[in-house]
Amino acid sequence: MSGYGALASSYDALMADGAYRRRADFLERLFRGSRIPVRSVLDLACGTGTIACLLAERGYEVIATDGSEEMLTQAAAKAAGLEAPPLFLHQAMPRLRLLQPVDAVVSTLDSLNYLTRAGDLRETFRRVYRWLRPGGQFIFDVNTPHKLRRMDGQMYMDETEESFCVWRTFFSEKKRVCTYQVDLFRLRADGAWERDFEEHRERAWEAEELRQYLAEAGFAGICVTGDLSQRSPAADEDRWIVRCEREEEDL
Repeated sequence: MSGYGALASSYDALMADGAYRRRADFLERLFRGSRIPVRSVLDLACGTGTIACLLAERGYEVIATDGSEEMLTQAAAKAAGLEAPPLFLHQAMPRLRLLQPVDAVVSTLDSLNYLTRAGDLRETFRRVYRWLRPGGQFIFDVNTPHKLRRMDGQMYMDETEESFCVWRTFFSEKKRVCTYQVDLFRLRADGAWERDFEEHRERAWEAEELRQYLAEAGFAGICVTGDLSQRSPAADEDRWIVRCEREEEDL
């Protein structure tokens, strides 16, 4: 699983189209349908903490984990002005460990695609199950195989006043992995441009694989829908929402 280093400080500006508030609204609607009251939430692989901060602003007790120290530094700075900021923990997803269970677990913007090995995904699901209260929901999204295959051989560019980013993407059908090669140019204080390079990899997980691994971990009520909706996904869906829960009677 690749980490965010140089890209962390520019991530929010480059991802301005992330529609974070719409995602937080959608998560809250799902929380209201939970079989247990949702007061505490884990944001798994929180990145720069935008969703974690939005949920904290809305009164939830938030724990947020990420495997990148650089992303957590940005997240902590973002949360500094909140009355009750999230508790940020530096943890890789398959090594999740909390002090106490939470009422809901969320993971947004294809974080779980970064788990490219089945063993790591299975272990992550087992650990989420371990730290989720009976009756609680696990809600996450993934980039679909359709989207990742479509990105093969593409080039994308993002630009702000202080940064310029070029993404080149390649999909391996054999490994079912999309590789993002990222060139980031940032404007320094002296007017010169500084270049950094990162490589990220996302696995194209099939819906049936996700269902199987979640069921193996003990989850029930597994449902895959289109992005930010509760409808069945279209064949050309770019992002799936996956919902499941830990059954109340499972103590």
